[in-house]
Formats: sequence, structure tokens, C-alpha cells
Amino acid sequence: MTSNIDELINPARGIVSREIFVSAEFYNSELERLFARTWLFIGLESQIPNPGDFFTSRMGEESVILCRDAQRKVHVFLNSCRHRGMKVCRYESGNTSLFVCPYHSWSYTTDGKLQGVPLYRALYEGTLNRDEWSLIEVPHLALYHGSVWATWDADAPSFEEYLGDAKDHVDQVLDCRDGRPGGAEVIGIHKWVFPSNWKFAAENFLGDTYHNPSHRSVDMVGMGPSGTRGASSRRDNEYSGGQRFWVGFPQGHGMTGSLMPEDTAYISTYQHHPIVDDYFRHCFHERKRRLEAKARILPLVGTIFPNASYHGRQPRSICVWHPHSPTETEGWRYFLVDADAPAEVKDVLRRYYMRYSGPAGMTEQDDMENWLYATKASSGTIARRYPFNYQMSMGAYKANDPIPGDVSLQITDQTPRNFYRVYANYLKGVGWDALLGRDGASLRAAAE
Repeated sequence: MTSNIDELINPARGIVSREIFVSAEFYNSELERLFARTWLFIGLESQIPNPGDFFTSRMGEESVILCRDAQRKVHVFLNSCRHRGMKVCRYESGNTSLFVCPYHSWSYTTDGKLQGVPLYRALYEGTLNRDEWSLIEVPHLALYHGSVWATWDADAPSFEEYLGDAKDHVDQVLDCRDGRPGGAEVIGIHKWVFPSNWKFAAENFLGDTYHNPSHRSVDMVGMGPSGTRGASSRRDNEYSGGQRFWVGFPQGHGMTGSLMPEDTAYISTYQHHPIVDDYFRHCFHERKRRLEAKARILPLVGTIFPNASYHGRQPRSICVWHPHSPTETEGWRYFLVDADAPAEVKDVLRRYYMRYSGPAGMTEQDDMENWLYATKASSGTIARRYPFNYQMSMGAYKANDPIPGDVSLQITDQTPRNFYRVYANYLKGVGWDALLGRDGASLRAAAE
């Protein structure tokens, strides 16, 4: 079926087949040709601050260990013993000097080296070369503004080239609220499994604001930080007066946010918590001073191809959509705060984040209902004969105006059209020049 992928995914017509959301063949191709090549989000350095600290993460379907060795170097290893494959780490996080396989007790140091082999002299001496049987480590790892990314592709470009101009948006998620680079701390992670294809979630965060009617009940109750009802009741209205944009990049990333006027004044937030409001007021002015023109960009939501999505401001978080099967996904939402923020600020944000997002969050429940029904409805014999429509705002965007990327100033399907163009290229096995847009193929030609 993937042999006729250009018929099933046709960005020029705005047509995408339902098969890519339910087909086992497509799913298996994703694991082999997509998740085994792309740069994937692993976690944050704040989760492993000390030597011996570890956190078990995911790359595609596979468990990996993010850890810091005795020399403070960061590693990402496949969580699988080289002897018979059992997980060498069955805890979510902690601190250790050795990863010990519970099956046959082979043990590995935090830099991945095979150290302990029971009955080595009697059974293996002269045959087993320990240096050849270390834990399997990713060929490339990137530490970026306090976040950790990795890829299994030894020929992959650098993470910064993979990110491209999307960095201007991602930086403002990872950096301190006052504009200092990095500095984010994970204050909690929600993990849950839901019966949907992972791409529905990833696509939603490309900037699908067309689905806002799904959140009408949430808007009506006034569940935002300041508890006011109205169109912006999910968040305090930081974006008031800005120019809304939707932007896509050659690597498949897409996001939406607002370009604020140069003379934007601070808009009060968390009005029932003066300490929090004062903190963000200070951050607002420091951010403008440090970032200058880039401070005009206020990120809302986005997806770094293929499966790392974010909320940029309220609630500030990164959500990774881990595939389980064609019709099942495990969501991990990392909630972020500035590590040096006052304790009261962190506590207020933590409670607001949980109210907004995650498996019990008011907005996430709305979204998941859409995704799981869309997945189920795409599994039927008749339904699979009819494609999805991605024809919204065809051609209604400009290149690098007013910011880098292909930019639309109205609600659009341009970002998902581009996402699925890049997705198709991975499944076709094309080279990195085409995947990164180095070959000169513009998003415009591909998406329209």
C-alpha cells in the first residue's frame, strides 16, 4: 500500500487517505522509516541533574534510558540487555551506579559499558569481549536549551539544522520566561494511553484552531488563570492586539502564535495571585529587553516533526505522542516552569496546568474525544474508501513574511499539508537533502 503513497497523500489537491491513520502496513513503515530516522524528544536535562540520575523515555515503540554518567556526560541507551533483551531498567526515574538486568544479571555502568557477567571466567573467558557488548547507544544526541533530543540515524543532520527556523518558536518554550536561554524545569509528567492514531494529536498542535467549537463549554466556564469568562477564558489574554500567524517549515514543523506590536504593554495574568502576576510582569519586561525583536513572537502551540508538540505560554508544556499501534497512542505531557521561579509561582502553575491539560484536563478531554472517534470512524470498510479534506486556505500564505517560514494570516490547512508531504517523503525513503528542503523544493510547490 505504501507503494502508491503519492495517490494516498496528495498535498497539491489537499487530499489525505484515511489509510495512513489505521493501516498496519503504514504503521510498520513509520517505525522503520520515520521514527528510526527523525530527531525525537527524549526529555530535559533538569530530570537528570546529578551523576547516576536516569529517566526512562521512548523513541517510537522502544524504551530508552536517558542518564548522566559518573563524569556528568549525558547518554541515551536502548533499554535492552545485550544478552537476551530484557529491560535493564524497569523504573521511571532514579539514581544508580549500575543498570542490572533482572534476567541473567548482566550489569552495565552509567556510560553503557558491560561490567558484570555472572560466572564470566568459567563460561565466557576467551570468548566474550566486553567492549563489544555495551548497551546500544544512539549515534547522535543533542542538548538544546536544556532539552535532550536523539536520533538512530548515523547520517542525520545536526539537530539545529533539523530544527531550522522553527528554533525561534521552540526557544521561547524552552527558555526562561525572562528570555534567558534554557532554564526550564519539569515539575510533573502526565502519561496516559488513548485509542487514537498518534498523527491526529500531532496534527492538532500544528495550529488547528478551526476546532475551537470543541472547547465551547470550557470557554464558557472561565477556567483560565484569572477565572474570567469569555472568548479567551482558557488563558489570560496575552495575545490581545497581536497578529495571529500559522507557519510551516521545510522539515515538517508547524505552529501558530501571535506577532505582537513593538509597543505592546504587559497584560495582567493570574490576577488572583499577585505574586505570580508580579513575577510575569517582571519577566515580560526582561524578555523584551533581552530578545528585542524576537520578543514580539508569542508562541501558542506547535509540533516539531514528527511527534513532539508544545503549549508555548499557558500552560507551558511539551507533549510527546508515542505510537503503540495504528489505533493506540501513549501521550506524555511534560509540564515546565522556570527552575528558579518562586515556590508560590510553581505551585499556582502546577495546579493550573493540571486543570487545563492531560488526561483529566478540561481541554485535553475535548481533543481526545475528537481523536478517538476520528480513528474509530476511519477503520470502517466504507469509510476507508473516502479521504480526508485538507483544502482549507489553499495558497493563502507568503514566504518569509512577516516572519521566516511559509506564513498564513488566516486559519489554514497549510501546516498539515506540509506535515504530510514530509511524512510521505520519509516513508518513500528519500534522502536528507529533500527532507530538509536543501534540494530547493519549496513548501509552496508541495503544499499547493
